[in-house]
Amino acid sequence: MNTSGTARFSQAVRWGGALALGIGYAAASHLAATSAEPGLLQAAVAVMPLLALALILAWRSPQRPAMLALCGLACIGFYAFRSWLLSHYHWVFFLEHTGTYSLLCATFGRTLAHGRTPMISQFARIVHGELTPALSAYTRSATWAWTLYFAGIVGVSIFLFWLAPMAAWSTFAYLLGIPLLGLMFAAEYAARCYFLPPEDRAGPLEAIRAYRLATSQNRASRP
Repeated sequence: MNTSGTARFSQAVRWGGALALGIGYAAASHLAATSAEPGLLQAAVAVMPLLALALILAWRSPQRPAMLALCGLACIGFYAFRSWLLSHYHWVFFLEHTGTYSLLCATFGRTLAHGRTPMISQFARIVHGELTPALSAYTRSATWAWTLYFAGIVGVSIFLFWLAPMAAWSTFAYLLGIPLLGLMFAAEYAARCYFLPPEDRAGPLEAIRAYRLATSQNRASRP
């Protein structure tokens, strides 16, 4: 296998692993959220994404030892308040899910304010450099579409949590989460192909690779 083929295989393995991890976590979350007898292990599934994110941010922080120590204290705090976690079991899952999508909605939405660069425009600049008027207009609309998508997920999640059985909410939140996200990516890419000329198009994987490269370069340039 040549170098190019090896790189493609490695990338396929990484993306396959990430997808398998996402599906596995979604299935575990659904089973934990709908458990008839919730325990500490099931509650840990709900807070795991928050702890994982905190650990990643702590590891990348210039104050790594202090941040990692805070993460350790947070773990101790979760264990100390385990009775509260179990008595508010379903709320922990609900707040984790809606909190994540609300944060994404706010992150994309705030870039639509006057004088700011829309989030998708930022990604497009990493891939294309200077944006054409058509690409600039499209990326602003795409940022609106993603903002409304995240807001819609939050709205449906709240509606189902209050008015439907827990199993129905969990099915929407966890089992349908990845398929809905995949459909959104597919719809956005189809719109990109319809509205933009070939030279202004870029697949989602290209944008993600370019964004990661730019982020790595920014971190490397910091003192």
